[in-house]
Amino acid sequence: MTVYYTRFMTPLCEIILAGNEDGLSHLHMQTGEGKRIFEISPDWVRDDEFFSEIRGQIEEFAAGKRSRFDVKVNPQGSDFQKKVWSELCRIPCGETRSYKEVAAALGNEKASRAVGTANGKNPIPLIIPCHRVIAANGSLAGFAHGTRIKQQLLEHEKSIRP
Repeated sequence: MTVYYTRFMTPLCEIILAGNEDGLSHLHMQTGEGKRIFEISPDWVRDDEFFSEIRGQIEEFAAGKRSRFDVKVNPQGSDFQKKVWSELCRIPCGETRSYKEVAAALGNEKASRAVGTANGKNPIPLIIPCHRVIAANGSLAGFAHGTRIKQQLLEHEKSIRP
């Protein structure tokens, strides 16, 4: 099946989307920070129109007019990772949870490190809001795209009205 991609600028950073009819499989935030390396495969086909709805939702979010996304996602990962990512989607916009709280919601509060690992492998940040997970002491901890954008996202979400 053909994988499509697009790229566009937002007030936050450049965003690259990739996916197909099965759903969005990648969202990369090109911040110039962080440790995530993302490459567009030469086999992918650029199709800006394919992502017009998702792009519109991201632009509404960036403008403070949207607090939730309605996007068909298709992240690839282990069953545990998918459970973590599903739990992240339950964290309301403007709120945060600790890694331990996410682990407890999954039934094992001792799994906070595993939650952190799954969080770091989230291929669709922003839409699957891994930026809403912080350390138990309230610090930002890590973020694959850099802590500066994580802080910006958290501050931005506090100003959005659901």
